[in-house]
Parts: sequence; structure tokens; C-alpha cells
Amino acid sequence: MNNLNKTILTLVTVSVFSTAAMAASDESASDRLMSARGSVEALAMTLENMGANVDASVDLNGAYTPAQKTALYLQKHDALQAQFDALQAE
Repeated sequence: MNNLNKTILTLVTVSVFSTAAMAASDESASDRLMSARGSVEALAMTLENMGANVDASVDLNGAYTPAQKTALYLQKHDALQAQFDALQAE
């Protein structure tokens, strides 16, 4: 139970930081991309620590701009978030 609490706290902290980073107006496209990538990696690690099988890979084929790549990472984050929510509901 203690591990679960630490995992949830880590996830919430990463989520807050990534949301704040996305909202910053002086942030460049590459900064947003790095933030989105880090958010996916952190959520994937959290899920792995919870015992879930996680595919954190993002197919960047056809994504040429940082904005397109960021959108793909955000889609992956949404999918991982849904997996996290399902595990929490169990």
C-alpha cells in the first residue's frame, strides 16, 4: 500500500509539472516535446511499478515537426492514463 501511495504521488507530481510546463508561454516547441516525452516515460514507469504490462513506444513515422511529435506523445499519454485509471478502479 505504501508503494502505491508513493506511485500515485509521483504521478500527480509529474502531471502537475508537465501541465505547468505545457502552459508556459515562453516555452519552445522542442521544450514541449521533451516535456511530453518525459510525461509518457514517467507514467509508463509508474504503471510498470504497479505491475502492468506497458508499451510506452511512440511511432514517430510521418511526424516531422516538434508539434506533430508532441501530439503523438500526448496521445500515448492519454492511452497510458486510461490504463492507469483502469488499474486504480480495480
